[in-house]
Amino acid sequence: MLSAAVLLPAALFCVWRGAPWFPVLVAAGAQGLASEWLGLCGFSGTRWEIPLRAALLAAAGFGAAGWLVTGIAVVLAMGAGVLAMAPSPRTPPRPGEAMPGLGWLRPPAHALAFGFAYLGLATAALPWLRNDAAGWPNLLFVLCVVWGSDIGAYAVGRLAGGPKLAPAISPGKTWSGAAGGLIAAVLAGAAVAACFSSGISPSHLLASTLGLGILAQAGDLFESAAKRHFGVKDSGHIIPGHGGLLDRLDALLAVAPAAAVLAHTVGRGAFLWR
Repeated sequence: MLSAAVLLPAALFCVWRGAPWFPVLVAAGAQGLASEWLGLCGFSGTRWEIPLRAALLAAAGFGAAGWLVTGIAVVLAMGAGVLAMAPSPRTPPRPGEAMPGLGWLRPPAHALAFGFAYLGLATAALPWLRNDAAGWPNLLFVLCVVWGSDIGAYAVGRLAGGPKLAPAISPGKTWSGAAGGLIAAVLAGAAVAACFSSGISPSHLLASTLGLGILAQAGDLFESAAKRHFGVKDSGHIIPGHGGLLDRLDALLAVAPAAAVLAHTVGRGAFLWR
């Protein structure tokens, strides 16, 4: 709670102020995410840290400038180059559990190259979302949907319990928690929408909040599966009481690219829930 009390106001201030505060926050966060992903893959302290960090900085810069496609192209091209060179880590990753569907992450080159897309897409999408006439309400909408999903899933899951959602991946998650997370995501998104617009399409609001809420939970499950695959409990220890940045931002990493696609679909300057 103390960590959240410090980090949340700072993050909201940067989101509210926009450039240059928010792109700098995203770029700084991306550097921490890069270190954690490299550590999971066993590439800590190697020359592969430089291209990943550079790609994420470029993605944040291009996204802030409004060049989303360019930022995505940069990180994907650099990731493809790394994959082609097939590096080997100095420190092999810990042997984890064989997670169904994640066998393709076993080769170190594949895991490292995937990190370019996994981290880079969100790094480019977030400042691009903010760099718009409707950037402040839209980004706040996305963040509140993600936070609502996380809080609702935890609270309802702890109180109600019940059948496990994915016991092989995350034994603590339940179907009741997943439902509670989706309900909380809808309510959080509706609260933000009501603050910024009077004309709300219930069907559009429900579709956007449910879609982003499902992706948020999928991102959480993926990160849990990846940690088991690499044999670690937490991605890092940078946030007291929370773990690493990947542990806290896993849902946002999945939601941000989808939110950018949604923003492109509804048109620049339009609210995501309209």
